[in-house]
Amino acid sequence: MPNHPTLAPPTWLRQAALLAALLLCALAARAQPAPQVVDIPTRPGVTQRFLFLAPAQPRAAVILYAGGHGGLHIYPNGSFAWGAGNFLVRARQLFVDNELAVAVIDAPSDHLSWPFLSGFRLSPEHAEDTRAVIAWMRSHTGLPVWLVGTSRGTQSVAATAIRLADGGGPDGIVLTSTILRDDRGRPVPAMDLDKLKVPVLVIHHEHDGCKQCPFGEVQGLMDKLVKTPEAGVIKFDGGNNVGDPCEAMAYHGFNGIEPQVVQAIARWMAQR
Repeated sequence: MPNHPTLAPPTWLRQAALLAALLLCALAARAQPAPQVVDIPTRPGVTQRFLFLAPAQPRAAVILYAGGHGGLHIYPNGSFAWGAGNFLVRARQLFVDNELAVAVIDAPSDHLSWPFLSGFRLSPEHAEDTRAVIAWMRSHTGLPVWLVGTSRGTQSVAATAIRLADGGGPDGIVLTSTILRDDRGRPVPAMDLDKLKVPVLVIHHEHDGCKQCPFGEVQGLMDKLVKTPEAGVIKFDGGNNVGDPCEAMAYHGFNGIEPQVVQAIARWMAQR
């Protein structure tokens, strides 16, 4: 039988195969770990659950605090019994897309029934639970850790950062739709903000209709932050305003402009 020479594939085909291989390698490198439900011990007999998500190469880490009563009841599969529509909860993947490792924090095991975090957010026990999560995030990412709260979550974030100012606290905090008035407790401007030793970013919608969060009183909050290492404010307009003005689908929850808000937070953090 005659010998037939083996024909090499044409140059364009070899180049296409090489490009495809490089693309697969790039996609594999950028692959994100699967979301993980984590339970860690905090105070004696108490555990703290959070949902952990991260990009392949995060630049910093954030712990997200929902508003309302804060009792998310995170299931083992990573879903939520309550609060899935909350601004920070529904925007969690946007933080990951902006190269941030994320922990969505639940109520601790001793506050998993009504009133959940209501009346607990300013307590030393709440701060101790957060200290443990901050330590976990630092040990698992090796990155700066910021606390980010929305609405009632801003009370958790501010009070915790104040209590942990002398050790174990965050590297910075972000307050979105801050509680500026509170007839049931202590609003953020009434806290000991002069004790904060980390940068503070305030995010607010110009048309926030929640009576606890009037945009006209944001400047009063900023005046209380003059002793912090750095304080910034970013205001937003636009989006959609649906339903109760204090709920997540109103301007209060940055409905319709979530990507812009999260990107602004990520950029400000990166510049610090």
